[in-house]
Amino acid sequence: MEPKYKRVLLKISGEALAGEDKSGINEEMTSKVAKEIKEVQELGVEVAIVVGGGNFWRGRSSKDMNRETADYIGMLATVMNCLALQDALQAEGVKARVQTSITMREIAEPYIWRKALKELENKDVVIFGAGIGEPHFSTDTAAALRAVNIQADIILLAKNVDAVYSDDPVTNPDAVKFDRLTMREVLDKDLKVMDLTAATICMENNMKIQVFGLAEENSMVRAVCGENMGTLID
Repeated sequence: MEPKYKRVLLKISGEALAGEDKSGINEEMTSKVAKEIKEVQELGVEVAIVVGGGNFWRGRSSKDMNRETADYIGMLATVMNCLALQDALQAEGVKARVQTSITMREIAEPYIWRKALKELENKDVVIFGAGIGEPHFSTDTAAALRAVNIQADIILLAKNVDAVYSDDPVTNPDAVKFDRLTMREVLDKDLKVMDLTAATICMENNMKIQVFGLAEENSMVRAVCGENMGTLID
């Protein structure tokens, strides 16, 4: 198969790494993700990754918790996922670096834009952790910003569902699947593919997004090769 893109930003939810366990890290699922990333890299594609942290932490644990505190806990959750994914990739023989927006020198590199570019050019997988290092911003926003920073060709948005729908297809069997959308349509229809800040960054920087189901067979390779699958947002 021939890749359509040279450099991609893969956004994976924390829940995806939890697999059937629903929380924490499922080793089988994490290994599966690492193997697929390896297949993408073997096509000559440069891969950067942003991982969410919802398998460990999602929002405030109580209404009394400070929003900033809750968001920083969430950032730490993403770093745990980054380290697990790095370990799984290295077990597959793939060189992987973790860069974090909060300094953690003992376990990861600090995020440095030029260093990230150099590592991608050297065919290392670069995993970005801790969001953008500031509260009130989601990992969707981190994915959009990092994709723009590294001049990615596209964001590959791996979801638990196989595409963008007009409503939740699990609860609404009449939900309509979209094969292609513009970012303006995503915003106008309030489809919640990404949060408003992330969607705006993508729209202003002409960043394309391919939404696809992570559980589908060879989904990452097929997305990188431009196969007609999921939903393309451009």
